[in-house]
Amino acid sequence: MSFLDITHLEKSFGAVRVVKDFNLSVEKGEFISLLGPSGCGKTTVLRMVAGFEEPSSGAIRIGGTDVVGKRPNQRNIGMVFQAYALFPNLTVAGNVGFGLKIKGTPRAEIDARVAEMLALIGLPDLGGRYPFQLSGGQQQRVALARALAPKPQVLLLDEPLSALDAKVRVSLRNEIRAIQRDLGITTIFVTHDQEEALSISDRIVVMNGGVADQVGTPFEIYNRPNTRFVANFVGQLNVFRADAGGRIGGVEVGQGEYAARPESLHLGHAEGADIRLAATVAEVHFLGSVIRLGATVAGVDKGVALDIFNRPDAPPPQVGQKIDLSLSSRDLIRLQ
Repeated sequence: MSFLDITHLEKSFGAVRVVKDFNLSVEKGEFISLLGPSGCGKTTVLRMVAGFEEPSSGAIRIGGTDVVGKRPNQRNIGMVFQAYALFPNLTVAGNVGFGLKIKGTPRAEIDARVAEMLALIGLPDLGGRYPFQLSGGQQQRVALARALAPKPQVLLLDEPLSALDAKVRVSLRNEIRAIQRDLGITTIFVTHDQEEALSISDRIVVMNGGVADQVGTPFEIYNRPNTRFVANFVGQLNVFRADAGGRIGGVEVGQGEYAARPESLHLGHAEGADIRLAATVAEVHFLGSVIRLGATVAGVDKGVALDIFNRPDAPPPQVGQKIDLSLSSRDLIRLQ
């Protein structure tokens, strides 16, 4: 049995089923992301694991014990919220030690654990400050330290980075992952940001309409999506429809619709790429190390996008320029 087992979990609010037969097994020390758009049920699943919502049906087992019906403080779970939820009247040290104080931990043990946690999050000298004296990134680090201080079995993070600016978000997500690996704590991370989920997860659960559409590693989710929703939601897609003879670019692939990621397309005739397409450059977006081209292709309604690496000695094609594109039929994703 896995460390955290969620089986046949359901949640309805009135006549609306928000979570539908959700199943997930998590190994001890795994980092799992629940990924999906707003309203897909990911936060509701997290709140049921935490004990803030009661399931309509199903079981949640932590270490073999069903925790459904237990209060949040009986589950030995740490929770980090989107809006920090720090106590404004308590210092940083007071916030971090709050859970330990509630448990009746001796003062000396609290002080030692708080110092340990502040060192872990890289804020060893800020214990005397109040939340309003901290940046957003620092406040979220304190929230993380508060959640970890009581040594929970499971760490739950509900979109903890969405209120931060882009640079801080990337830095802090890497810090969270490093701390999680260091402690070996089983973690569930809720996000709507595909890049976040792909960059830090052991496995990703892509949710859609209350259902887990696909569970897999980032590599599997991105390269081998099981459903059209997963294929469209995770990363950008170019969609090709085979002609009446089941061909794309003169290569027989079978009837239906297929997709290819922008990085699968090549400018010019690449070795091993059997599909060739004539195109016209419609857009050029310089993104630093990568340049994304948008191009029109006969028979492709929305055109295609492809990524090429920036080279100082080779300027990208210009809008209106005729180009040849190529890709391998092996890189096509069949859309179900």
